[in-house]
Order: sequence, then C-alpha cells, then structure tokens
Amino acid sequence: MKIFIILGTRPEIIKMSPVIRECIKKKLDFSILHTNQHYSENLDKVFFKELNLPEPKYNLNVGSGTHAEQTAKILVGVEKILLKEKPDIVLVEGDTNTVLASALAAAKLHIRVGHIEAGLRSYYREMPEEINRILTDHCSDLLFAPTKKAKDILLNEGIFNKNIFVTGNTVVDAVFENLKLAKKKSKILEKLNLSKRGYFLMTAHRAENVDNKDRLRGILKGAEMVSKKFSLPVIYPIHPRARKMLENFKIVIPKSINLIEPLGYLDFLKIENNAKLILTDSGGMQEESCIMKIPCVTLRDNTERPETIEVGSNLLSGTDPLRILECALKMLNKRKKWKNPFGSGKAAEKIIKIIQK
Repeated sequence: MKIFIILGTRPEIIKMSPVIRECIKKKLDFSILHTNQHYSENLDKVFFKELNLPEPKYNLNVGSGTHAEQTAKILVGVEKILLKEKPDIVLVEGDTNTVLASALAAAKLHIRVGHIEAGLRSYYREMPEEINRILTDHCSDLLFAPTKKAKDILLNEGIFNKNIFVTGNTVVDAVFENLKLAKKKSKILEKLNLSKRGYFLMTAHRAENVDNKDRLRGILKGAEMVSKKFSLPVIYPIHPRARKMLENFKIVIPKSINLIEPLGYLDFLKIENNAKLILTDSGGMQEESCIMKIPCVTLRDNTERPETIEVGSNLLSGTDPLRILECALKMLNKRKKWKNPFGSGKAAEKIIKIIQK
C-alpha cells in the first residue's frame, strides 16, 4: 500500500505530524507532497524542522494568489505528481485550498481519498473554508470524523455510514506529543518577559475579520478593553495578511497590545499553554485551548467547533468590543472542569489502522 500525504499550511503540518509519525513507526510506504500554500518561512517550513518530520518529497511552491489561482495551481501540480506516483490513497486534513484541490485531483484519477477532520460545519457559506470542507467530504472515500457530532452531520448530508469513522482529532495527538517538548525546549516566556497567566494571547487572521476595517477595529478595541480591565498585556503574533491590512487601514495599535512576529510551533504551544485567556478566530486554537484547559473567546459569529461551546471551554463573541469584554469576563470566572471532546490522543493510530484494513 502506497500512501500519499498532501499538506500546504501550518495547521495541516501540525495536525498531520502524528499521522506521519505513525507511518514511520509502522514502516509504511508513504510520501509527503507540500503545496507551500503558506509562503512565509516563519509560518511554514520551520515546522518540519521543529517537529522532526521528514522533508517533503515534492514541493509545489504555490504561494499566494486569489482562491481560483491558488486552487488551480495546486490542482494542476498535484495531478501531474499523482499520475507519476500512482498512490493507493491520498490523505488530506482540514479545509484549505490545498485540501480541496488535492482531493479533487485524486478523485478524478480514481485514487481513494481519506479526509482527516471530516464533517466540520460552520454553516457560513461566505467563509471559503466552509466550501472547501463540504466539497472535500463529498468527494472522499474515507471520512475520519473527529467527533460523533461531525459524523451525524455527514450522515445527514447523505454520506454512507460505512465510509465514516469517528477517530478523535489528531490535534490532541499533536498537543500531547509536543507539549512536553515545548516545556523543555522553548524559552519564549523568558524572551518576551512574560509570566505564567500574566498575559492574554490573541490571534486574528481570517479574511472575514482582517479584511474588514470595522471588524478589525472592533477586535483591537475589545482586546484593549480586556487588557485594561485586568491590567495585563495582550500578546498578538501577527499574521502577514493582518499586518498588511492594519497598514492599509491606517489603524493605530493600542499600547496594551504587543505585536510580535509569527512564532514557531513549540514557542507558540508554550505561550498558548501559559496564557490567562485566548482571544482568537482560529479553529485550531479553539481545539487546543479546550485540550489544554485555557479559557477561549472566539472572535467570530459562528464556529465549526461547536463541541467547544457545548463543553464550556469557549464562547462566541463576534467583533463587538463590549461583547468581547463580556465573554472574557464570563470565561475567566468559569471553573476549568470541562471535558475534552476531541479524543484520547490516539487518532493517528486509529486512522492508519482503518486505512490498513
């Protein structure tokens, strides 16, 4: 059996790392194709090195572009390589342009597709990731759903029960595997002069937020109000896209918000694990904060991780500053007794066993 793992962004590298390690452990025939959809060294390539992962066999160097341009480049590039390699199965993870284009290329060539993290829905069609995840699910042969809720969504959309497997989420594997390493190796708290629970961590990178002047202003104002309320700084590792839009909109950053360059995975995991509260529009961080028992406020009007809301680790605030402050106060007054709904950290092992069967 020949396995082909295709990825293209930082979250995909992180969430695929346990699957790659499981392939190595079981001495399987596998290759990695990297589309290089993320084109920043700090956001991408460094992760392979930090996580001790083998170098990709192929790199498409796709880089930036419109959704159509990026998807088309990946589709053409992946098809050529699949025709050459002729794998038995292609594995993709998540909801990026890389995921959709790779799944479509494989499906058209009658190569089986395994979609890791299948069945997530925000029910917000303006979000490009929503289109990607729906279409990928419906052209996949094996759907690895992280939770029963995700499986139920797939069943309701007419996907056959025999094709769906509840495995847990590989993000749990990744956090468990790498948190100990981050605690041991990372010196980011000392470097930034931060103390445990002595700061808030914020990320905002989604187009719906950073490309909208009013929403971006609302997020920054809300973060400033949270910072003032607790007399603690907000640390914001800023995505290149967000920095560009701040400059375009001529938005002045409040003094209590400390912009820093994007971090490597181990540094980010450590700074995340020691934060008092997380403010984010990232899906992965909603999961990670839930796993690590760090309260989270999601700067969006919807989420494809409703399990985090249900267990009580997360609240949706949107981008209204007063609502952000209100949600922060509620989360900080909560007891961190919620259960992790994303599995026991054995998702990669389950996925590989299913593929082998």
